[in-house]
Amino acid sequence: MTTRDDVDTTARDADEAIIRQQLDALIGALRVKDLDALREIYAPDVVSFDVEPPLQHVGLAAKLNNWVTVFTMFQELDYEVRELTLAVGDVVAFGHGFGRISGTLTNGTATNGMWVRVTFCFEKVDGQWLITHDQASVPLDFASGKGMTDLEP
Repeated sequence: MTTRDDVDTTARDADEAIIRQQLDALIGALRVKDLDALREIYAPDVVSFDVEPPLQHVGLAAKLNNWVTVFTMFQELDYEVRELTLAVGDVVAFGHGFGRISGTLTNGTATNGMWVRVTFCFEKVDGQWLITHDQASVPLDFASGKGMTDLEP
């Protein structure tokens, strides 16, 4: 006998798989610097708390502009996410883990980048899971007032 909990679990498992595919698409789009693909992953009213000022970036254009800034810094770009944990509901989901941008800068210098803490919030909009909020942050050393950019997961 199938119970409501079984149906809910199956639906959530399916939604989690779709969200993971969305994040894989995000990573793939970043690696090839594909703004059009990124446009399909973020909600139009996305709010981003990124590592660079200001405190928040609001809207799809602002989020894509953040990525354009990154793209202009890198000749070749890699992005990876580790230790991603997702919590999926019927119409909202969130995930957290660690992310790192690395690659070759436009001046030819190779960089391993730095690990940041990442949070992704999704909303199911017209049947599609879109990122409505994301955040990237580094831990702060209160004594020095500086970000701790050398930590690894």
